[in-house]
Amino acid sequence: MASTFVHWLKSPAAREYFFSTHFWGPVANWGLPLAALADLKKDEEIISGTMTTTLLCYSTVFMRFAWRVQPRNYLLFACHAANATAQGVQDLRFLNYWHFGGREKRLETVAKGEPKEEPTPA
Repeated sequence: MASTFVHWLKSPAAREYFFSTHFWGPVANWGLPLAALADLKKDEEIISGTMTTTLLCYSTVFMRFAWRVQPRNYLLFACHAANATAQGVQDLRFLNYWHFGGREKRLETVAKGEPKEEPTPA
């Protein structure tokens, strides 16, 4: 299998793929899920519910596009799947903090003088 991949890498088809938007578009787009994953460690206070929901919808729509376009763009699909997952988690954090008592719990702990809970490093 490795030799087949190496053989493909040396072919004109590989050069055509690596110099196309089917490759560089998704590579450039990976900034969105990487930023979302980095934001998972940040305070819920700064999450924008509107922007996070918009990015979740955007990635969901473009996951379908990446699946339906011919030839299928698996790299773009994976990028948007990762972004939709990360934005979904951010949306849940936002909802928990602002609508399901997370903010009140934090304010109570601050009022008691307890240290703010920090996310554990991965």
